[in-house]
Amino acid sequence: MSMVANKYPHVRAALCNDLFAATMSRRHNNANILVMGGRVIGDILALEILKTWLETPFEGGRHQRRLDMFDTI
Repeated sequence: MSMVANKYPHVRAALCNDLFAATMSRRHNNANILVMGGRVIGDILALEILKTWLETPFEGGRHQRRLDMFDTI
């Protein structure tokens, strides 16, 4: 699902199956769509991933420059 979503302009979908992926997708990639595998993670972990993803801010800086390059492609 994230591969299809990322074909659209300004979409940065991230597949997150753990808390580390959720944190890094927001910090470094400024992901704006969260994708989780329903068969891969349980309900409790899914809620923890969602909470972490929503509460993690984007760091900007060098990561923003990289995202700007993606937007020009």
